[in-house]
Amino acid sequence: MAVSGMIAGFFRSRPMVADRVAAGLLGLGAAVGLGGAMAAVASPTAHALAWPWALPWGRFLVAVDGISAAFLFPTLLVPALAGLYGVGYWSQQAHLESATRVRVFLGLLAGAMTTLLIARDAVLFLMAFEVMTLSAFFLVTTEDGRSEVREAGWVYLAASHTSFLTLLAMFAALHALTGSFDLTAVAPGSIGFGARSALFLLALVAFGIKAGVMPFHVWLPPAHASAPSHVSALMSGVLIKIGIYGMVRVLAMLPEPPVAWGILLLVLGAASGIAGVAFAIAQHDIKRLLAYHSIENIGIIVMGIGLAVIGRATHVPLLVVLGLGAAVLHVWNHAIFKALLFLSAGVVVHATGTRDIDRMGGLGRALPWSSALFSLGAVAICGLPPLNGFVSELILYLGAFESLKLQAVRLGALVAPVLAVIGALACACFVKVVGSVFLGTPRDPTVRPGHEAGWSMRAPMVILASLCVVLGVVPVIAFPVLDVAVASWMGQPGSGDLPPLRELLPFPAVGIIVAVVAAAAAGLSWVLMRAARGAQVVGTWDCGYAQITSRMQYTGSSFGRTLVDLLRPILHPHRHDPVLTGAFPERSAFRLHVGDVVFERWVLPLVERFADRCSRLRTRQALRIQMYIVYVVAATVGLLLFLIDMRELLRAVVFE
Repeated sequence: MAVSGMIAGFFRSRPMVADRVAAGLLGLGAAVGLGGAMAAVASPTAHALAWPWALPWGRFLVAVDGISAAFLFPTLLVPALAGLYGVGYWSQQAHLESATRVRVFLGLLAGAMTTLLIARDAVLFLMAFEVMTLSAFFLVTTEDGRSEVREAGWVYLAASHTSFLTLLAMFAALHALTGSFDLTAVAPGSIGFGARSALFLLALVAFGIKAGVMPFHVWLPPAHASAPSHVSALMSGVLIKIGIYGMVRVLAMLPEPPVAWGILLLVLGAASGIAGVAFAIAQHDIKRLLAYHSIENIGIIVMGIGLAVIGRATHVPLLVVLGLGAAVLHVWNHAIFKALLFLSAGVVVHATGTRDIDRMGGLGRALPWSSALFSLGAVAICGLPPLNGFVSELILYLGAFESLKLQAVRLGALVAPVLAVIGALACACFVKVVGSVFLGTPRDPTVRPGHEAGWSMRAPMVILASLCVVLGVVPVIAFPVLDVAVASWMGQPGSGDLPPLRELLPFPAVGIIVAVVAAAAAGLSWVLMRAARGAQVVGTWDCGYAQITSRMQYTGSSFGRTLVDLLRPILHPHRHDPVLTGAFPERSAFRLHVGDVVFERWVLPLVERFADRCSRLRTRQALRIQMYIVYVVAATVGLLLFLIDMRELLRAVVFE
């Protein structure tokens, strides 16, 4: 997968062949990797492969256990489908200057993420992490001729390297405490509570930035909005899950987690979920809106991990199974329906040439496939039956109710009302999107819808939509993978001590009931549509207007205005109300803009203040080479004095 774009470069003179070679190699690599993941599920005991290398630290050590296998499924599937989608969406014929760049770094990104999931050495992990970061940077900045794309790329790069440095500090501290770079479970009692807490907090910041957990999310909305749509699908569906994998892996390594860790994860997850969907409602850029929904769903996943940590700290295996099982299943579900939504949005952007929801409308007639598939993804992300988002959120609800049995910690029960609020706001948000983009009439006469996507773009969307249905109606097919992942996280691969997920709720019966109700609703809709064919067609009631125009309908901004006003303490919106003066007022429109409060009010001022302080160091620049040599020598001597044991040095000088 990593070399797919490079090999395709040999066919640059034949653009169509190059596109297909890259997509084919991505698909082949994904198929082989999925076979390995299924083998790991069948044989949960991890088998390691270790090779020495010439570096002074670490070694090439890889292994696949239940945790890695669970995350490998979406990490391998989504890049393969994104590569196929890119054949039609970002072909070399249409994008001669950037197509090769996208192919090369898309393959490198897929290979680096897969390496991260199987790495069992900290040095190898960091190397793959850096390749992943740089590959994503060059993909985000594909259209680097635009200033907003360059800005999004630099914000992403700064956030990612902050994450890398924090991760480097965590691994250095872990090596100092254990004497090893291996990513294996730390023996209980080998490190104190303070050291464990410091490692946990470093991991939370490092992987929280990569996952986009609020308030570490500042890079995510602009990066996902600026990248090509199939890259956005890959980043939102898979790349941010590397942060979730890192949290799960570190928590599996650290022994004896306290309840406070779980409570902190619950609070951060709840904040991310509610704030993410709140900011999404206020957006009028369709890709930026979907990016904020990624923050929302990351919050749901983090809440599941928090419940699992509380269950592990209080020795309640059932809570661990429900919490971590829901979190890992939602990793799958979010990867599937969010990739579907970004790919469908890519067709819309490709057809209209704009990402502004307020300028769209009536696209359902011109883009029937994309309209239907986007709507299906919208139902899934809202957690409604019979699609996959409903199942993982239902398991999380069960975990929240199970935490009520814990006398010491009942905070987990707050997951239930938080999920309810998130679901309600998500429904409102996607009613706005579907209504504004696909229904009604065009709101801007200059936006002319193009044609429907070809099958190279349509096929990945159909596959993802089918998975939304299958995992929603028959979720039990994923339960063996979840059981193995939970057992590995608890350090009991292949153990029967943990209750299987399929025994906690009669999911087959639930799936059958949901499928029957959905089929009945679909049948009733079909009957009503058949009956309506013979009805008399009349004009819509026009409220006394002589003629209805495209401006007499809700825009995305006006639809979300009420909710945005209710959420004003969180969003701090900027409103532009129509100005109507005189007998014949000029044309005016309502506009609502909501920026990222965390970035604009906290991160950016802090960075600017820090940069201003650092600029004062310029006075120390003597602009003479002699002084720079003195600086280098002084720094070298200082490091040597810090590293060398001076007592041993004096003893050697005196006695030898």
